[in-house]
This record gives sequence, structure tokens and C-alpha cells, in this order.
Amino acid sequence: MRRLLLSALGALPAALRAAPAGLNGRAVRGGRPAAAPDDGLSGTGGTAPVPDRHRPSPGRGRGDTVRAWTELFRVSALFSVPGDALAGAAAVGRSPGRGTALAIGASLCLYEAGMALNDWADREEDAVDRPHRPIPSGRISPSAALGAAGALTAAGLALAARAGRPALAVATGLAAMVWAYDLHLKHTKAGPAAMAAARSLDLLLGATATATAMSTATATSYAGTGPGPRATRPMRLGAVPPTGPDNVARAAGPARSPLAALPAALVLGAHTYGVTAVSRHEAQGGSTAVPLAVLATTTALAAAVLATHQRQRPGEPARPGPAATAPGSSYRPDHPHHSTAPSVLDLGAPLPGTYRPGHHPTAPALPDLGAPQPGTYRPGHHPHRPTAPALTPLLLTAFTGAYLRTAGPPLLHAALNPSPPLTQRAVGGGIRAMIPLQAALAARAGAPGSGLAVMALVPLARSLARKVSPT
Repeated sequence: MRRLLLSALGALPAALRAAPAGLNGRAVRGGRPAAAPDDGLSGTGGTAPVPDRHRPSPGRGRGDTVRAWTELFRVSALFSVPGDALAGAAAVGRSPGRGTALAIGASLCLYEAGMALNDWADREEDAVDRPHRPIPSGRISPSAALGAAGALTAAGLALAARAGRPALAVATGLAAMVWAYDLHLKHTKAGPAAMAAARSLDLLLGATATATAMSTATATSYAGTGPGPRATRPMRLGAVPPTGPDNVARAAGPARSPLAALPAALVLGAHTYGVTAVSRHEAQGGSTAVPLAVLATTTALAAAVLATHQRQRPGEPARPGPAATAPGSSYRPDHPHHSTAPSVLDLGAPLPGTYRPGHHPTAPALPDLGAPQPGTYRPGHHPHRPTAPALTPLLLTAFTGAYLRTAGPPLLHAALNPSPPLTQRAVGGGIRAMIPLQAALAARAGAPGSGLAVMALVPLARSLARKVSPT
């Protein structure tokens, strides 16, 4: 026994110099265990994980959650929404006001509700084709996405209700169309038509909310129901209506019915139809005829926007003959508040300080002196847009060219090579092309300022699209 113990003690120094493995199976160097092989996404040192497995890393936590929701909502596509309401307001001859702002808020909520509902409805399909999406990857639960869709829909309808009952009716139809598309119509032949109808209703929502808010404010002001002494007595016959500042929406031209925005809504709907038709092939690709047909439609829409600019805008009254502008007549065809020709009986100018429908106290009958010099004012001529007539055609051409430049090349590339990446790029280009198209529609309706405001969103959309895909 003693001999065996002495031999074991003699072999101990050699065993210590051999650097045996530690308790965790790793080599011990310098008294510390060596680092284990990295089980990274590249597969080095172990089996590569499945695509929807996300390796946890320190410090992601809340930031990763925020990014997951931005991907679910596709926030880079949000910038294509405000232009709908601005183009709708321009189509009814009004500058953006309180009703327009409410319509934009409602549109944003309903748009994001549709995005969340879309991913919830496609969660099983995305688990195969797009496992990196927030729901199939496990970063957002299906119940959370569905709850967000319901909450955003309710918020959108609440904002639309603040703009009036007509706006709420349009928003209700828009919400119903969004839910019907995501839950059922998307995978049917009626899918592109449903999405086109939703985008058209979004533009009509802006037109209706703007016109309704302006009409309500005008009726309240004229009836004397607002705060102050006017609330205690109605306006007497022949009195001059109040002319205080209008914080809702001012006239940008002859006031028109919300139905006057229907041609612009149809143009935007036709573009949306094409983008949706292309998106049905973005996962597998393989379609050449659809991108070519949509490219032809895009060119036709651009030509139609340019061709109709010189024509009479919808809802604008026809210019009367010389008899209507004879001296002594209270009707001025170029005045924004005179939308109809006077009757045969003309009582002439009213007494000073009184008001009579059909006569404007600040627009006396004057001979036609032609257009005033830029920057000057003359009664009977538009004072609110002195240089717009010369600027509008240039801006309209620039906006339309930007629309073709944004949507055309990706569609051509997808037609020549109908692979999934190029098809997805064509869909993204079609979404971003809605912004210059909305700007062109606003400029065509006589609101170049709204068109410039819409085009200011292009750099933001392009920058954010590099971080979050719009598709």
C-alpha cells in the first residue's frame, strides 16, 4: 500500500504540468477557464440557429421592442398618408384647417391599424415566407398586434367624429374596408380594388372633414351662437356678417362640395390598385405582365394629371358672358365668394353698412382692368394668391416628374427581372410615389403651397425607408 501511495505522489507534478481540463470541460490557462467557442449566427463553433431565432444580447430590451413595433407598423410608409387629406382639402377649394388636421390624425390611426391587423392575419404565412417579421419571430405576440389594431381603429374614428358626422361616416367606411381587406379580401380577386377604395376614401375623408369644419364654423359665426354679445341675439336682416379671423380653414378659391374631390380620389385609387396588384407577387415573384401593366397605368395617370390642369376644375362655375359683368351688377365672376350667376332682377348696390346675399360689400362694380401687378391688390381680383397662377404649372410639372421618377424605374426593373427582391423594391417605390402624386393633385387643384408641404415629406420617407422597410 505504501508503495502505491509513493508512486501516485511521484506522478502528481507531471499531471499538473499537463494542464488538464477544468470542471466545466474547458482548458485551464493561467488559473482561468478559457472562453468557450462562440455559437454565433454564422454557425462557427456550433450549429447555426433557425432564421427566426434571435440571439439575446446585453442592452437590447426596450430598444428591441421599439424596433419591433416600428417594423410592425412600417413607419416609413406613414409619410404617404398626410398628403391624402391635404389633396382632399385642395380639391374642395379650402386651405388646411382644423378639420384637415383631424382627418390626418384619423388617417394615420386607421393606416397603422391596418398594418397591425395585416401582420396578425398573415402570421402563419409569414412564418414560412418572412420568419423575420415581428410576430413570427416572437418579438410581438399576436394578441398584442390585434389589440393595437382595435385601439388604433377606435382612436381614428374618435378623431373623425370631432370633425363632424359626415367625416365620421366616411371614416367608418374606410375602417370597414381596411378590416375587410386584411381579414378576407386580400387573397381574393377583389383585393386590389378594396385597397384602392380605401385610399380613395382616405382622400375623401380629408375633403369632407375640411368642408364640414368650415361650414360649421361659418354657420356658427353667422347665427350668432358663438361666445360674446352675438350669442344673445340673432343676426338681423340686412346686417353685415361678422368678419373675424378664421382659425378653421379659409377659402383658397370657390368653395366646392366634397364630391368635387372624387376625380382626385379616383386617380389616387388607380395608383393604389396597381401597387397592390404588384405586391401580390412580392414573396415569390415570377410576374412580368403585371409590372408592365402598372407601368403603363402610371404613365397614363401622370398624363391625365397634366392634361386636366388647364381644364375647368370640378365644381367651379362656368365663366359668364359680358352681360353678367355689366356696370351696376353685383356679381363678379372672378370673386371667390360668388359661386353662382345673379338672377335677372338686380337691385343694385345696397345701402352702406348693410348686407344682402349676392352682393359683396368690398367688391364694387368695376370695369375689367385685367390682371393686377404681382403683389398688389385690387377689389374684384383674387388677393390671396398673387403669384400662384404663374408658379402652379411649374410645380405641377415638377411634382408629376417626381412621381414618374419614383414609380417608373422600379417597375421596369421588376418587369425585366421578376425576382422577389426587385418586386418588393417596385412595391416600395409605388408606396413612396404616392407622395409626389398627392402633391401634384394639390397643385392641380390650385394649392401649390400644400403641394410643397407634401413634397417636404419625401426626404424623411426616403431616409426612414433605409432603416425600416415599407413593405
